[in-house]
Amino acid sequence: MVMIMFGDGVVAQVVLSEGTKGEYININLCWGLGVLFGIHVSGGVSGAHLNPAVTTTLAWFGRMEWRKVPYYVISQILGAFVAAFIVWVVYYPMFNVIDPEKTSTQGVFATYPYSNDVPVGTCFLTEVVGTALLMGCIFAIGDELNKPANPYTQPGAVALLVVAIGMAFGMNSGYAINPARDFGPRFFTWIAGWGSEVFTLRDSYFWVPIIGPLLGGPIGAGIYVGLIEHHHPREYKHPLEGQ
Repeated sequence: MVMIMFGDGVVAQVVLSEGTKGEYININLCWGLGVLFGIHVSGGVSGAHLNPAVTTTLAWFGRMEWRKVPYYVISQILGAFVAAFIVWVVYYPMFNVIDPEKTSTQGVFATYPYSNDVPVGTCFLTEVVGTALLMGCIFAIGDELNKPANPYTQPGAVALLVVAIGMAFGMNSGYAINPARDFGPRFFTWIAGWGSEVFTLRDSYFWVPIIGPLLGGPIGAGIYVGLIEHHHPREYKHPLEGQ
């Protein structure tokens, strides 16, 4: 929830001020800071699971029990939904000024293609690539036999990673790289008056920021494990495996 409040909040400020109170770099940086503080807030309770793509990838690789996954994912989606609601309440007067008919500001909360010139397939590829980078680098950041970040600096490293992904691969699809970050706020916009178009726009685009990250996460992790972690000493076992 904390991550989405910062992330959707900065997009709201940039969009509703029509660029006078921020620009794209502000969005990149604030999403990264949202990840940082989200990790610090939830790290001691859930292990900082903010993203279903991360949660399911860890389960695929035996580093989390599958029985816990549904509870984590539901919590992530609900937290994102509540965060979107809070952002909407805070900026409610300006939403009414800028978009009283609720036809143009749905992108404050969920991700959409940059323009009609960007095919849905390209957006899907972007989400796969972005999330693969996310998970591959997360595995590297915590890999004790590689060049891991200090435990105290790992939240900052992940935050910078998200900033970098946004700066490099953010244009096409808005870099959801997180199904909960997109679906929870998108569902909120549907019930808050933006209508069913939030699900049907661009050939029912809503599936892209769900399936793309869920596919990209294991791909990125698998590449890291296959090319790097697999070549660690054979007696090595990841500390989370089997838990």
